[in-house]
Amino acid sequence: PPPLPPPSAMLTSRGPALCTALRRAAPGGLAAFHSSARRCRAARVAVVLSGCGVYDGTEIHEASAVLVHLSRGGAEVQMYAPDVPQMHVIDHSKGQPAEAESRNVLVESARIARGKITSLAKLTTADHDAVIFPGGFGAAKNLSTFAVDGKDCKVNREVERVLKDFHKAGKPIGLCCISPVLAAKVLSGAEVTVGHEEEEGGKWPYAGTAGAIKELGAKHCVKEVTISFPAHVDTKNKVVTTPAFMCETALHHIFDGIGAMVKNVLKLTGK
Repeated sequence: PPPLPPPSAMLTSRGPALCTALRRAAPGGLAAFHSSARRCRAARVAVVLSGCGVYDGTEIHEASAVLVHLSRGGAEVQMYAPDVPQMHVIDHSKGQPAEAESRNVLVESARIARGKITSLAKLTTADHDAVIFPGGFGAAKNLSTFAVDGKDCKVNREVERVLKDFHKAGKPIGLCCISPVLAAKVLSGAEVTVGHEEEEGGKWPYAGTAGAIKELGAKHCVKEVTISFPAHVDTKNKVVTTPAFMCETALHHIFDGIGAMVKNVLKLTGK
């Protein structure tokens, strides 16, 4: 067969025909075609942080994984945090409270957000298609009192409002690690996972959380942290959860599991 003409020649020869076809396919001509393409916007996702550091705020690796996977999924992201004092400050080198020290959740969260952080009071469903809560003990200490009160915990007023508003609007909610307790407390009958329900020799050191979730009236679903079974999707309530650091495992498994959670959240937005 004769050789194909160079790509430039093909484009030149087909250009007029292509333009004509586009004009016929798009009422109003090429301008309307391009205008229609611009309307296909990315999902807008709010990420709610609870400080900076696993023992008294947001788990930084989880937050980073969430942000990387949202970026890869083409989402537009805005980060939020409540403008409240932390429950306490932990010296992460010792794993002990730093006496006589206090910090603000919003200010600490700004470290992860690279300064681009907004008060949680300003988060509305009208501005976003989904919301995601990374884990870390901040979810159980600063976003709620679960670390102290267990099943009798209270949830921060703004956190409760956001969860209820997104649920009522039928917009997806993603949570990982310990943060699913927030949905278990606020959204009656929600299905969530924090992994396994037995410690299994230390592999699941926080397995007791599953029992508390049941006491809160939610359904706990046993899930692995690996990529094969990494996330639970409650399709009725549009709540997506994954165990993350509830499991003692390799970091890449945590990363992949969070990726599955993010992927399902973005899928549920329909964007």
